Parts: sequence; C-alpha cells; structure tokens
Amino acid sequence: MALKKTVRGKQKTPSKIRVVNFNNENREQKIKDALDKYRIHLEVEKNYSNYTIESYFKDIKDFQAFVTSEKYGDLLKIKTENIGRYYISHLVSNGYSRKSIARKISSIRAFYRYLVIEQLVDSSYFENVETPKIEKQLPKFLYQNEIEMMFNAIDKNTPLGKRDEALLELLYGSGLRVSEICSITEKNLDFSNEMIKVFGKGHKERYIPMNQRTIEALKEYIYLARPILIQSVEINAPENLFVNHHGGPLTTRGVRVILDNIIAKTGELGHIYPHMIRHTFATHLLDGGADLRSVQAMLGHENLSTTQIYTHVSKEQIKDSYMHNHPRQNRK
Repeated sequence: MALKKTVRGKQKTPSKIRVVNFNNENREQKIKDALDKYRIHLEVEKNYSNYTIESYFKDIKDFQAFVTSEKYGDLLKIKTENIGRYYISHLVSNGYSRKSIARKISSIRAFYRYLVIEQLVDSSYFENVETPKIEKQLPKFLYQNEIEMMFNAIDKNTPLGKRDEALLELLYGSGLRVSEICSITEKNLDFSNEMIKVFGKGHKERYIPMNQRTIEALKEYIYLARPILIQSVEINAPENLFVNHHGGPLTTRGVRVILDNIIAKTGELGHIYPHMIRHTFATHLLDGGADLRSVQAMLGHENLSTTQIYTHVSKEQIKDSYMHNHPRQNRK
C-alpha cells in the first residue's frame, strides 16, 4: 500500500506542473498570435508604412506593460471595464501631453476594434473612452522672405549644395512629406509634363506639378552633383533620388540635419522642421488663390477637413494685416 501511494504521489505532482505551464504558455501564444495577425492586417490590408506600424505597436506594448504591472489581466482578458479610465490617469500622472494621450488611446482603440472583428475578444474596452480634448493649433509656416533666406544660405557650387537646393525646392515647390522625399526615385520624375509621381500614406499614388525652378534644380543635381556623390558606391548605388555624402540613401533624419545646417547658416531663423515647409507650401498656394480641392489633392489628404486648417492660417494673416493697417484699429 505504501508503495502504491508513493508511486501515485510521484505521478500526480508533475502532472499539475505541466498543466499550469501549458496554460500560461498557451495564453502567451494566443496574445503573440493576435499581435502577429494585427501586424499583417496593418501591413497588407491597411498598407501602412513601417514607421506608422511601429508607432501603433509601441502604444500597444506600453499598454500591455501597464496591464501586466497593475495585474489587470492581459491584452485578451482584462479584469476591469474601467481599464481605459485607469490607463488615461496613469498617462496623465506620468506627464504625457494631451496629444500623446489621444494618439495612444486611438492606437489601442483601433487594435481592440480589430480583435472584436476577429472574435478574439467579446467587446472593446476603449470604444467609449473619452480622451482629453486637444487644443487646436494653427500649423506653423514661413513667410516668403524667410524661404528666400534659406535658399540664399545654400552654397550651390558644391555637389552637396546642389543636392540641398534640389531638396528644398522639392519640399517647398511640391509640398512633399519628408518620407516621400526619401523614397522618391528618378523614375518618378516626368520633366516633359512637369509632374512628379508620389506614393504617399497607404502607398496611395498621386501626381503633383513641378515649377520651373524645381525642375532646373533637380536636373542640375541629377546630372552634375549626384554622380559625384555616388561615385564611391557606383556599382551598388541606391535607386533613391536623394543620397547622403557617402552615396547611400538619404534618411528622414538626414533631411532634418540638412535643414538644421541651412537654418544655422541664415543666422536669423529659429528651429524649422520639414513638415513646416509642407505647411508653407499649402499656405502660400491658398494665399495665392489656389482652390481648396486642388491643394487637398496635391497634399494627398484623404479628407477635405484636414486641408481646411490652412484656410484658417490665411484668415489669420488677413486679420493680422487688418489690425496693423486699418486707421480705426490704430491704438495710442
């Protein structure tokens, strides 16, 4: 009898351990599978860029870490319906801005909507969560004289200077996003029709006009400067139109460094980021009389409301001009 008890005891204990480990591993695998499926969904069905996908996943991973540390369950089985409110409170206490909080909640809400559709969870925990209201800010832009100061600061007698001029002409002349600038190739340029083919967000194709100054700057860069910049890597030269001083493809960070160097040479302008030049492109077009729909198409905005913010900029300029020039507005 004693022998039987001993044998039974030896068999029973390991069995329990295996079941517990299996359950934990199975749960973790389900979460991993859900995240992998969601990544494929963003890549294939949504056609999002790698940068956008990584931003989504960083927000999800941050939330996952919060759920785990606070013992609220896991991504697929949360123990409290108030998780959204608790998470926002956590973000506020950690000093996140309203804009950052809104973005994080938006990322997580989209993730749970997908999980509901795929029947991986019963309901979304974030569908009715209210995020802090974001104060609407008008986009910052440059005045014409400030843009000219930037062009005048470039030494156009060097290969890098010719590249920088072509880069700035394309940013200001066509309103491209910095990611679009970096991925563009020479094949995308149609000089005869004065158009450029761009693949924007979601890999959506659009055509944007090029002015003569942009075309001249691009031709000078392509035929005179780029061959010099890629000569050390000519056999393995990248297809990317814009290259760095080593001949490799120019990155988004590289564009920011170029702009910083140009700004430093002007000695007058403050911090300017690439998207500000895109704002300037849109604002100057509308101030010059361009219609809103055309500007929307050139910017690649899906919704007209996104483009309409630039009309507010123009209105602000009109108001500012009035306040400074109308006799009745002059104050002692």
